[in-house]
Amino acid sequence: MKILKIDGGKNLKGTVNISGAKNSAVAIIPAAILCDENVRISNVPDISDIDALKEILTYLNAKFEKKEDGDIYIGSCNIVNKEIPANLSKKLRASYYFMGALLGKYKKAEVYFPGGCTIGSRPIDLHLKGFEALGAKVTKEDDKFIIEAEELIGNNIYLDIASVGATINIMLAAVKAKGLTVIENAAKEPEIVNVAMFLNSMGAKIRGAGTNTIKIKGVSTLKSCYHEVIPDRIEAATYLLMGSVVSDDLTIENIIPEHLEALTQKLIEMGADIKIYEDKIHITNKNKLKPTNIKTLVYPGFPTDIQQIIATVMTQAQGVSTIEENLFENRFQNLYELQKMGARIKIDGKKAYIKGPIKLVSSEVTATDLRAGAGLVIAALLADGITTINNSDYILRGYENIQIKLEKLGAKIQLIQI
Repeated sequence: MKILKIDGGKNLKGTVNISGAKNSAVAIIPAAILCDENVRISNVPDISDIDALKEILTYLNAKFEKKEDGDIYIGSCNIVNKEIPANLSKKLRASYYFMGALLGKYKKAEVYFPGGCTIGSRPIDLHLKGFEALGAKVTKEDDKFIIEAEELIGNNIYLDIASVGATINIMLAAVKAKGLTVIENAAKEPEIVNVAMFLNSMGAKIRGAGTNTIKIKGVSTLKSCYHEVIPDRIEAATYLLMGSVVSDDLTIENIIPEHLEALTQKLIEMGADIKIYEDKIHITNKNKLKPTNIKTLVYPGFPTDIQQIIATVMTQAQGVSTIEENLFENRFQNLYELQKMGARIKIDGKKAYIKGPIKLVSSEVTATDLRAGAGLVIAALLADGITTINNSDYILRGYENIQIKLEKLGAKIQLIQI
C-alpha cells in the first residue's frame, strides 16, 4: 500500500500542466489492437492504470513501447487472442474494453469481470446487450465472460442509460462489423469523441460522436495512425478546485475550457476569482466562496467524478451547500473521511448537506476510491499539520506525478510505500 503524507496549511503558487485524459487513454490503448499495423499515441498519462493495460497487452503478445518523447507505440500483428485472467482484468475497470476490441477483431473475447473503484453498482449488462445485438453470444462462467460470434452484423442499439463504457465498447465491436450500427442515447463525453477520432484516424467510419446518435459503418481493415490524447478534464478540475481554496496564484495549463464549463460556471456562481483563457485558467483563493447546490448528471451536466472533489471545497463556503448524487449510490464514502477532519456534513440518502466555513484539522484518513482520494488531498492541503492518506494507490491510478506537481507548487508532500 502507498500512503501520502501532506503537511498542510500553506498556500500554493505557480503553474501546473495537465496530463492526458485517463478516461480517454484507457479506452484508446485497448482500441489500438483493432489496427492491423502499428499505432503511435501521444499525451498518454503516466499512471498505474496505463501500467495495468500494458500488462494485459504484453500478456496477449502485443508490442507496447514507450519512446523517449513519451509517445506510446502499440503493435498488434502478433497478438494471441486468449483468456484475460482475473488477476489482470481486476486491476482496473477499463479492462472491459478488451471485450469490444477482441470481439471486433477476432470475433471472440474471454475476459473476467473488471475491477476499479467501489463507488456503487457498475454492471456491464448494457455492454453485453450491445454485443448480442451485433450477433454475439455471451456465456458467463462464474466471473468470466465468453463473447463470440460467427460474424458481427450492424444493428440499431438503444442504450437505456447513456453509459460511457457501453458506448465505447459497442463502438469497438462495431467498427469491423458488416453494415451500419446506430447507437441511440449514446453518451456524449469528450473522451468518447477522442476515441472515435482515434478509430477514424485508423480508417473507421464513425459519425455523430459527441451527440445522442452515433453511426458506425463497418470496415474490413484499420491502418497505422498517430493520435493525441486530449487533456484530462477531471485532473484539471481537481487543480481548479484546489486553487479556489489553497492558492493565491495558480495557473492550470494545457486544458480545453469547454470541457470544464459545468465546473467553471459553478465556481463563478460561488464567487471564485477565476479567469478563463483559450487553453488555460487562472484561479486564486482571494475571494470568500458562497455555498452552492449541485446535481450530478451525464455530460454536459455536472460530472459525478468531480462531486467528491468539490465536496472538500464546500467545507470552506459561507453557508450550507448540497450535493445530489444521481449516478452512483456509493459515492459519499469520502464524506465520512472528511468528517474525521472536522467537516460538518449531513448525509440523507443520495443527498449531502455540507456546512461551512470550517477549519479542517489534520488526521489519518483513507482514500476509498480515486476521486475520493483527490478530495482528501485538497483537505490535507487545507489542514494545519500532517495528514496521512492511506490507500493512496487509488490516487495514483488517475493522477500523473501528483507528488511532483504539488511539490513544484510549494506543497510539502511525501509518497511512501508501506
